[in-house]
Amino acid sequence: MSSMECVRADLALLILYLNKAEARDKICRAIQYGSKFVSNGQPGPAQNVDKSTSLARKVFRLFKFVNDLHALISPPAKGTPLPLVLLGKSKNALLSTFLFLDQIVWAGRTGIYKNKERAEFLSKIAFYCFLGSNTCTSIIELAELQRLSESMKKLEKELKHQELHKNEQYRAKLQKSKERRLALIKSSLDIVVAVGLLQLAPKKVTPRVTGAFGFASSLIACYQVTYSNISSFFIVHTTIFREQPQNFHYDLLIPWTVASGPIQIQVIHLKATAVPK
Repeated sequence: MSSMECVRADLALLILYLNKAEARDKICRAIQYGSKFVSNGQPGPAQNVDKSTSLARKVFRLFKFVNDLHALISPPAKGTPLPLVLLGKSKNALLSTFLFLDQIVWAGRTGIYKNKERAEFLSKIAFYCFLGSNTCTSIIELAELQRLSESMKKLEKELKHQELHKNEQYRAKLQKSKERRLALIKSSLDIVVAVGLLQLAPKKVTPRVTGAFGFASSLIACYQVTYSNISSFFIVHTTIFREQPQNFHYDLLIPWTVASGPIQIQVIHLKATAVPK
């Protein structure tokens, strides 16, 4: 592959990423909390960016409450313990309520909904729901990590520590463990963000602390959106050697990983067309 083809493929991946409203929301979230960190709650350009970005993000979340509402009424995965099922449904209910109330808050701040006092009251309830949902998420992730750890130890005993990383089942569990650790870190950061937004501990969780934790949480969210964005597609595994057949032209779209040597690429679509002689 030429350097120009690599650039084209990288740009295609970026376009795919930015075409997702979720991705744009997370980028705006990073800008919002980065501005909050800079402003530290003081009037100025940074605070203006914080407020305007916060309002703009609410547009990306219009009707997003339907996602968690659907998860709430969907049956849980088989084999999930009842306490985790209840926590999961509680998380879905709280997050769905937060996103629904957030729409009313947006309507109040844009002047569509005239009762500003009611809008501010609903805003506070929404943040409590956000706090509750992240608390549920943290507990769920801790419990799931414990379950994963136990199943991995059992698998290690069965394999007798021989070629663990070559075993597909073990590698899948290891990857899942990494994802859950990252989700636990993010939800823990968001708990601090919610405490800061609600001003439950104003002396300890200042606007600057809220901004720092929110910015870190947003970067994790950006990464998670990138990963889920790619894995949500049908991935085709293929190998392209440096010396490509001369009678074929390869149109490569959306690479995920590129390794040295023979180029190992996971692609969403690989189109090969014969070149006329």
